[in-house]
Amino acid sequence: MRVTILLPQVLRASAGGTARVELEMAADATLGGVLDELGVRHPALERRLRDESRALRRYVNFYIGEQECRGLAGTATRLDEGAEIRVIPSVAGG
Repeated sequence: MRVTILLPQVLRASAGGTARVELEMAADATLGGVLDELGVRHPALERRLRDESRALRRYVNFYIGEQECRGLAGTATRLDEGAEIRVIPSVAGG
């Protein structure tokens, strides 16, 4: 099945300048599996999305449809055919 990862401007340089990455995944793909494949293709992006223990970075949000993955099953969230994963880093300032 095909899934699409949509990247914000700040992360595109780590993925060769692209705004969207399309991956062909197994029918039972999870968010974690997509991040594994994404990390193989774009190692610099992997370091921006997950820490050394492969946990999701605290200030990076992954929306699957309209829901943030931490409100679902985290990296174990199963994806549907055609799923879009939006990566949205938190913004802070003062």
